Amino acid sequence: MTGRFAPSPTGRMHLGNVFAALVSWLSARKDGGKWILRIEDLDPQRSRIDYARQIEDDLEWLGLDWDEGGVDGKGPNAPYCQSLRGDIYKEALKKLQATGLTYPCYCTRADIMATQAPHESDGRVVYAGTCRPSRLGGEFDENPAGKPERAVRLMVTDRDISFTDRLYGDQTVNLAEHCGDFVLRRADGAWAYQLAVVVDDALMGVTEVVRGSDLLLSSAQQIYLYELLGYPVPQFAHVPLLCNKAGQRLSKRDSSLSMEELRKEYTPSHLIGQLAYIAGILPEPFPISAHGLLPLFSWSALRPLTSISIDAD
Repeated sequence: MTGRFAPSPTGRMHLGNVFAALVSWLSARKDGGKWILRIEDLDPQRSRIDYARQIEDDLEWLGLDWDEGGVDGKGPNAPYCQSLRGDIYKEALKKLQATGLTYPCYCTRADIMATQAPHESDGRVVYAGTCRPSRLGGEFDENPAGKPERAVRLMVTDRDISFTDRLYGDQTVNLAEHCGDFVLRRADGAWAYQLAVVVDDALMGVTEVVRGSDLLLSSAQQIYLYELLGYPVPQFAHVPLLCNKAGQRLSKRDSSLSMEELRKEYTPSHLIGQLAYIAGILPEPFPISAHGLLPLFSWSALRPLTSISIDAD
């Protein structure tokens, strides 16, 4: 068992980030496995090294230790910051180009958002195939004369992709209906989330992916990439989103539930106990350490809710 936590260093972690990290850590440690910390700093304009350091400090404060990874990239699969793994993604892209399923795309909206994890609550738009050529095949390294920079997009087939989530059970997604052809590399050269996360999880030996339920259906896109690249598919396990009282998933704008504020109000054991109660692991929110939760953790204890409301005041 190898689990991972892969935060984006675009601000201080909030309670929802910590909730996913805790469940991921518990699931890996419960089975005697290891836990990797990967820094998903694909967005060069919003990612900052000091935020990544804060993430590490908050995890250490909570008692969520990792076996490899982090900013300093300790471990056999370094580097663990995605901003340093461009050559690795480039090799994966060459493999995908060799399938004949990739093509240049001059569209902009999806391209601009391509480095971000495609949360269902962000209003996903199905790509209409505007730039899909009538014939596919071959590699393309240079832009045609006079053409602007372009993204690289992957054609999807009209078929169902099925998988079983540890909490939400059997899922079936038709990529043609759900998202359409999706971006692998932005026009400015930045790597898309879908490609980077698949390559990293595969090469780092991740066997279980735990994350928020808003990424549940994007698992099908990743399974499609796993298949094309010849990688084994990990077990997926999604957890309910923590939402503010308005029903919106927590974000870094919910400052009252950021780790900066939470560390002023709670001890690590009090915060862990509150999260364990929210998850359904504890019957009451009493103080407990992350290691103390290990004998009590099971996936059957978690409730398969889409979201859980938290009072952000």
